[in-house]
Amino acid sequence: MNFAHFLAFDIGASGGRALLGTFSGQSLSLKEISRFPTLLLELQGRYYWDVYALYRELKESFVRCAQAGIQLHSAGIDTWGVDFGCIGSDGTLLGLPRSYRDPYTNGIPETLFQRMPAEEVYERTGIQTMNFNTLFQLYAGQSENYAPLKGAARLLFMPDLLAYMLTGNMNCEYTDASTSQLLNPHTRNFDYKLLSLAGISPELFGVPTMPGSRIGVLTPRLAEETGAGAVPIVSVAGHDTASAVAAVPAEDECFSYLSSGTWSLMGIETSSPIITSASFKHNFTNEGGIDGTIRFLKNITGMWLLEQCLVVWRREGKSYSYDEIVKMATTSTPFAHFIDPDAPAFASPVNMPRAISEYCQHTGQSIPSNDAAIIRCIFESLALRYGEVLELLQEMAPFPIRRLHIIGGGSRNRLLNQFTANAAGIPVIAGPSEASALGNVLMQVRAAHLVKDRQEMRQLAISSAQPDTFLPEDGEVWREMRRRWRATINRAQE
Repeated sequence: MNFAHFLAFDIGASGGRALLGTFSGQSLSLKEISRFPTLLLELQGRYYWDVYALYRELKESFVRCAQAGIQLHSAGIDTWGVDFGCIGSDGTLLGLPRSYRDPYTNGIPETLFQRMPAEEVYERTGIQTMNFNTLFQLYAGQSENYAPLKGAARLLFMPDLLAYMLTGNMNCEYTDASTSQLLNPHTRNFDYKLLSLAGISPELFGVPTMPGSRIGVLTPRLAEETGAGAVPIVSVAGHDTASAVAAVPAEDECFSYLSSGTWSLMGIETSSPIITSASFKHNFTNEGGIDGTIRFLKNITGMWLLEQCLVVWRREGKSYSYDEIVKMATTSTPFAHFIDPDAPAFASPVNMPRAISEYCQHTGQSIPSNDAAIIRCIFESLALRYGEVLELLQEMAPFPIRRLHIIGGGSRNRLLNQFTANAAGIPVIAGPSEASALGNVLMQVRAAHLVKDRQEMRQLAISSAQPDTFLPEDGEVWREMRRRWRATINRAQE
């Protein structure tokens, strides 16, 4: 067959990129077309996403493909979850979308739970409580009489909003909608009682559609302006983690995944939601995946800890390369310090190294003597936390977990991959690092009928990603360190 070209827009809350996926019939390759920031605007105490800047970047990517003589088969968009734009009855975008970072939802969950208990909300949605979920944004918007919300005829989640700007057609993609805490995971449709509680009509969202459907084509104006022609826009797994999980190079269902980056998401893929007292207690969430699957997962703080340390060290005139970071951690004393990566003290400290030192002091440990000790502490503590969450997953999973797939940017960290295998006690398969973009393209390849199902998508991911395997080592040592680590965290919580 001739080469088929697919454009994937993979947009996170800090930045986005456009990648060209080229399918040969046997293999799939990715090439970066552009990279751009996701701009957050503060206006009079409110925080908004500059969706018009994103729109310009999307247009420019189509222009670059056209100038390179690339005939696109389709394009798809994945983004972060929960946020949305308001569309008026005449199709006008009623202002910039509010950001989940806007503090207007502070305290809203507690207020809403007075009208419906948290346990009932969880039973209805299977979604963990985070104060920025769409449910709480809608409740907050109604409480402050937010004008765009009051005048809206439709609400579009971020990937659907960008697709609307490109095509003029409205869609409600299932995986992104599932993060809202408004969807019933059994029916895969919106929960009318929760919508009513938030003061929202069901018509504002429409009926969720599964990934793989065609939303429309570039508007005639855009087709001419960009030179790309009437490129079809395909509804991929619109939530970036759902796209990443679609690209897990797994050979069977007996796996867990760890989407590793600034934040880590560890979970399993199931055919039905897991909503139990244990999943509620441990704050696991049930989000949508491709083919109507459920991503049963838990959010864990990830490389945010190291990234924020690097910010402080750069201010102090110390810039470390990736190789230097790994060497420093490798040569530092093992298991000298422990932290809880998810402790509130590490959510947004002014100085992350100082916050880590203060945590160690508070828990009766020695203070890390240098930067290398802090890096080693972060890597070991993350691995131990991953091992603990995996154990909880094993208790709730409807199948045995035999492998852990690490995907995303963190999969490049070979030292942390080995630590994670040691702590988890099962093989770790690392890669692909561009999982969200790869999953985005794979869904487009499937929509083009070039692969037939999820398993063929994953076989293509295996051949494209060439993942590395890490086998567990020093099991008894890591089990003992897990006990010490957990005892340290318990002291901090007393």
